[in-house]
Amino acid sequence: MSTDRVAPQAAVDWIQRLVGIDTTSRHSNLGLIEMVRDTLRQAGIESHLSHDASGAKANLYATVPAADGSTQGGIVLSGHTDVVPVDGRDWDSDPFRPEVRDGRLYGRGTCDMKGYIGTALSLLPRMTGIALKKPIHFALSYDEEVGCVGAPLMLAQLKARGVRPDGCIVGEPTSMRVIVAHKGINVWRCCVRGHAAHSSLTPKGLNAIEYAAQLICFIREQADRMRAAGPFDEAFDVPFSTAQVGTIQGGIAVNTIPGQCQFEFEHRNLPGADPEQFYARIQSYAQDTLLPRMRREHPDAAIELTSLASAPSLDASEQAAITQLVRALTADTAHRKVAYGTEAGQFQQAGIPAVICGPGDIQQAHRANEFVALEQVAQCHTFLSNVIDSLAQP
Repeated sequence: MSTDRVAPQAAVDWIQRLVGIDTTSRHSNLGLIEMVRDTLRQAGIESHLSHDASGAKANLYATVPAADGSTQGGIVLSGHTDVVPVDGRDWDSDPFRPEVRDGRLYGRGTCDMKGYIGTALSLLPRMTGIALKKPIHFALSYDEEVGCVGAPLMLAQLKARGVRPDGCIVGEPTSMRVIVAHKGINVWRCCVRGHAAHSSLTPKGLNAIEYAAQLICFIREQADRMRAAGPFDEAFDVPFSTAQVGTIQGGIAVNTIPGQCQFEFEHRNLPGADPEQFYARIQSYAQDTLLPRMRREHPDAAIELTSLASAPSLDASEQAAITQLVRALTADTAHRKVAYGTEAGQFQQAGIPAVICGPGDIQQAHRANEFVALEQVAQCHTFLSNVIDSLAQP
């Protein structure tokens, strides 16, 4: 890895352009996607867009072909275009007007993960200016931050078109260190339906909040069991699978028995641990234990569980060519695993070996005054330049 600490201006300019487009997950990302598409088209590269059902969001997949015109094999440079909200956060500057201060580039998404995308796009002239023996692919997704929703559509279209890259580098912020494994993410919504009544007539109602609370306590018991009994993988920063309830809504007034309660919970599983087994325990307790009790109080009681998002874990093979390449180019041999999730597991599940390596510190993601150090951008630029050179013809 080069010790050059100066970030190329072209990379900084590209990152600033990307950050200047508000792609918070609740908004469209088409402004960014179409800008990238048009830039690639000017370089003679056509993009494949895959839109969501609303048409307001899209993935982009584009290939810089090999010198012989081949588009098979090669390496994918993957990143998500959406960012988390800035609401209620105290920023020192406009999060969508990026600023360079004290060797850092500030703005929403600079770290997670437009720093990587912008650096990769800044190297387009290098990619098109040399004779490649294998192609290079750009894969930009939507809605990663709300459950890795967009990438599966793009991957399904690649499969349908018979496209099979050799490997993928997902540029989530890792401080340019190699990450070879992460946990799976699974999110569900639970709706508990009781029966509303005046609180002075408690026997005539069915308290949805109280029964939801029992299910929430059961979820916590499962989390405690996994923490105590494992399975464990000490290479992870949190070495066991986890579960937690993140949101809850219910009730309209203290003098009304709540007829509805809704909450959302998640399970982050270690590679090799089956999330369906966790879900089956929750579902069994809800349907076989709680629901019969509820219906003894009121026949219309119900508990409904709905899957909101699911993204598989990553467990990269050390023998995979992409793992060996990224380790060689970063001179990083440490075996790191992380609790957060990425789209890398989805690429692996689709048969495309993947590793994670990108600029910025994950501690800066999802917070006010998000930044990426310019030194990290410089390291990423050097790394991706070396990736490109590794695909060049002799």
